[in-house]
Amino acid sequence: MSLPVKIVMIEDDEGHARLIERNIRRSGVNNEIIPFTNGTDAVKYLFGSDGSGVNHKDQALLILLDLNLPDMTGIDILKRIKENEHLKYAPVVVLTTTDDEQEIRRCYELGCNVYITKPVNYDNFAHAIRQLGLFFSVIKVSPVQP
Repeated sequence: MSLPVKIVMIEDDEGHARLIERNIRRSGVNNEIIPFTNGTDAVKYLFGSDGSGVNHKDQALLILLDLNLPDMTGIDILKRIKENEHLKYAPVVVLTTTDDEQEIRRCYELGCNVYITKPVNYDNFAHAIRQLGLFFSVIKVSPVQP
């Protein structure tokens, strides 16, 4: 049995978070979105109180990750996710204003699945998010069986 995919959104900019959610919904994706505005709370949710990530062992997660968070870097979170035996198969979509080629390469090397640079132009950003929503609607993320 395949569980519905939960979308974990780690984004500190409230305006961007609303725009992302609104455009995902417009694309017909009705999956639960669990929002976090900082890395600390997101890490607690993802890895649990014991830090193992076992609480998400049989859940299908899709993680939207901003790199520029107020309390830690998204790179650190991405690295921890991809090194964790229970979370490493969760697709990670980096959504950030950072367009530095070295940072983009680093994210792909660490295992991010998609890297989207947030343009300053909100119409272009909204279009990119709508495309991402269409991507969510056609992919099927199923839990990894041990």
